[in-house]
Amino acid sequence: MSEHNTETSNQPVDTMKVAESSKPEYMKTQTINEMRPGSELLVEALQNEDVDFIFGYPGGAVLPLYDTFYDGKIKHILARHEQGATHAAEGYARISGKTGVVVVTSGPGATNAITGITDAHSDSLPLVVFTGQVATPGIGKDAFQEADLLSMTAPITKQNYQVKKVEDIPRIVHEAFHVANSGRKGPVVVDFPKDMGVLSTNVGLSDDIDLPGYQVNTVAKSSDINTLVKYLNDSKKPLILAGAGVNHSKSNELLTQFVTQHQIPTVTTLLGLGAIPYEHPLFLGMGGMHGSYASNMALTECDLLINLGSRFDDRLASKPDAFAPNAKVVHVDIDPSEINKIIATDLGIVADCKNVLEQLDTAQVNVPSHDEWLQYCQSNKANHPFKYEKEDKDIFCKPQEAIEYIGKITNGDAIVTTDVGQHQMWAAQFYPFKTHSQWVTSGGLGTMGFGIPSAIGAQLASPDKTVVCFVGDGGFQMTNQEMALLPEYGLNIKIVLINNGTLGMVKQWQDKFFKQRFSHSVFNDQPDFIKMSEAYGVKGFLIDQPEQLKSKLDEPFKYEGPALIEVRISPIEPVNPMIPSGKANNEMEGY
Repeated sequence: MSEHNTETSNQPVDTMKVAESSKPEYMKTQTINEMRPGSELLVEALQNEDVDFIFGYPGGAVLPLYDTFYDGKIKHILARHEQGATHAAEGYARISGKTGVVVVTSGPGATNAITGITDAHSDSLPLVVFTGQVATPGIGKDAFQEADLLSMTAPITKQNYQVKKVEDIPRIVHEAFHVANSGRKGPVVVDFPKDMGVLSTNVGLSDDIDLPGYQVNTVAKSSDINTLVKYLNDSKKPLILAGAGVNHSKSNELLTQFVTQHQIPTVTTLLGLGAIPYEHPLFLGMGGMHGSYASNMALTECDLLINLGSRFDDRLASKPDAFAPNAKVVHVDIDPSEINKIIATDLGIVADCKNVLEQLDTAQVNVPSHDEWLQYCQSNKANHPFKYEKEDKDIFCKPQEAIEYIGKITNGDAIVTTDVGQHQMWAAQFYPFKTHSQWVTSGGLGTMGFGIPSAIGAQLASPDKTVVCFVGDGGFQMTNQEMALLPEYGLNIKIVLINNGTLGMVKQWQDKFFKQRFSHSVFNDQPDFIKMSEAYGVKGFLIDQPEQLKSKLDEPFKYEGPALIEVRISPIEPVNPMIPSGKANNEMEGY
């Protein structure tokens, strides 16, 4: 077996799991009397990992596996493209907290999945992706549909494997799931040669893990907690920055309780939305490029910034030298490689956000009175909210109004997925998220085509919840074939197509930074999206009259079944406010 591990010796793993590698031999891989082909052994190993769904697309190299899938021991979701399969697995993983599983064939099947694997790596989502491979004797000989997936996926996975002995299947599967869903979560690729599905063995399941260099620190040192408490007790302008780590650790209730008790204003990143309820008086909004004025000014003026589970990425801190210039910076992250990577920290804590908040709950935190700071933050929030101009003479619907009203229809409880672009930012600004496991979007990679397939995975993970998918007309045309799955699997997803006839965010940047030279950012012709959706068995609703926006939005949300709601908006509607790239957070425009 050949393996590649992208983690270094100081990278995360559960100490409880590490202990498994020292179990006595009888607790590891078992031998049984019955000889079974590798495909059956793989499926049994997946069952042992409590896999509910496999998202996949068959092909020659994985036919032995698909022959085993025919018995239906695990429900298989047949995507219409391998990228769609990976995004659906991401949506499932984000909402369920479990590991998404993908099976694709060799060559182009595997390379088509690379976008989704990279997206999961950027946003720390646990996937195990089984890529078909040519039979072992053909590897390295340019066989039909051969591709070197180990090399291709090395930089975009936590770990990757190629199975070379059928006896290794149980251990590799168990190890892959452990790596994917521990520490800083992420994708693992298992390259599976065709003959490994046919060859037989008498080995049984395994709980063996042999990763001596992979360690996870989940609990903060008491000395670090003491230092953090001292910083809090000395601060006059404290601020919490909540990232995806809060949502991944499901610690939003702890965070809300903590900031309420100590009256600490709170900002989130794009992927941190839901870490604190939208309506909470201490929530200042999302920070960064298209964040709120209140959030970005608080980031500039605070004297203590506590970052819980955010990477300090360039959309939040586009000018690192000017980011939080007056603050002591505390960075809590489960991945030690993120500490001091972008922003110099006064205190780096390698731990799980939930555990840190639990430790703070029992500590002697006495934040001094800071009424003036609270008043400053609240004044900024009240005087400079996210807003949009609405006039009686408007001939186009307002996307912000549509999203706001959908928030009211769904009572802020829906799972919201998006594609990437202007509609994504409007959804982040105007949907009233209440908690974690509501927000599914492509943050780090910004992948167009993410929206519809991720909504499918999210709905499968939470079948009783309303799922709303906001897409633009650009990204929609990249993966709209996945709409075929909605009636097939009985998924009552509401797709809201914000149609401006352009690549909106590209055009906005061309308008602002490229002298309005709109090079190939306007669609000169488009299909009839309503007819297209109905061809897939998805009922279509067209809204192109602004005075009818609310009344016409009610109908599809009352309709029992999947729906496409096309909302026509102006081709020049911008996303505001905005921090130009490379500018400091307090250099906002359009607020």
